[in-house]
Amino acid sequence: MSIRLKLGVTLSALAFAGVALAQTPAAKPSRIRGEIVALDGDVLKVHRRSGDTVSVELKPTVAVSAVKSMQLSDIKPGSFVGTAATTGTDGKLTATEVVVFPESARGTGEGHYSWDLGPNSTMTNANVDTVVQATSGRNLKLSYKGGSNDVTVPPNVPIVTFAPAARTDLTPGKKVFVVATAAAQGAFVAQRVVVEKDGVAPPM
Repeated sequence: MSIRLKLGVTLSALAFAGVALAQTPAAKPSRIRGEIVALDGDVLKVHRRSGDTVSVELKPTVAVSAVKSMQLSDIKPGSFVGTAATTGTDGKLTATEVVVFPESARGTGEGHYSWDLGPNSTMTNANVDTVVQATSGRNLKLSYKGGSNDVTVPPNVPIVTFAPAARTDLTPGKKVFVVATAAAQGAFVAQRVVVEKDGVAPPM
């Protein structure tokens, strides 16, 4: 990988981690998940999972990235990950997706907080302390400032890391995940865009 490509991936990961996976009481951005309808100039139209179509303004500086697949075996002690999970009736966490961050993004968005991927969904950005093979997948012991969690990652859960992308990848029919702020008349302004590329859709 060239130095320029490495830098692009690193900056992409840092930007996404800082915006999409960090949540503070003062700033709760909207997360738009759906399929691209069109890109008309600086306006991205997205048909959301909820059934409606929204317009998202893309500023010239907005970062666009993609994700690429990784294997469950790529998650090792010392990895820094972000994982959405659901809480079972027994209080145990089961991952619905895992993002493996590059070392340069370690610590961003660190913590455990609610997430909007589904009912009882949470997000944990944390260091992987231990990885234990189990019958239902792998159990990750995660630690973050102020706490720790045990998360089970089933074999079929999407595991990804960041990859470079550009506006030219924002084509109709592609799955997209957008972190945005609400604007006037139901429109949005994008802070971060993650688009499907090479058949890998953003799972977060």
